[in-house]
Amino acid sequence: MADWIVNKADVKSTVDGNFILYRNRPLVREDNIICYGNVSDPYIVQMVIMSEKEFKGHKVPDQIYVQLLSTDTSKPMSARVVKESMKSGMNDALDVGVAWLERYLAS
Repeated sequence: MADWIVNKADVKSTVDGNFILYRNRPLVREDNIICYGNVSDPYIVQMVIMSEKEFKGHKVPDQIYVQLLSTDTSKPMSARVVKESMKSGMNDALDVGVAWLERYLAS
């Protein structure tokens, strides 16, 4: 088994709730949506898994729609999308999402 495939039973939460931290920010998945970042920050990243593929007997994300979203709930959802892109594979999606988030939070 590849070392990046995680058995949920082996993961211990690093913050209150069912969150895993990646680069000191929560990374949460529910069904086909992955959210990265703190909702108390001005921006978060949302990744929507559009398709999956088979890899060594496991389904892994293939095409992922990545969005940088404003957390300002006074704006309509369509106005909260700051950046968006379609990526192939979780690695590319997470790389671009992390870069966007860090850049926008720093400004």
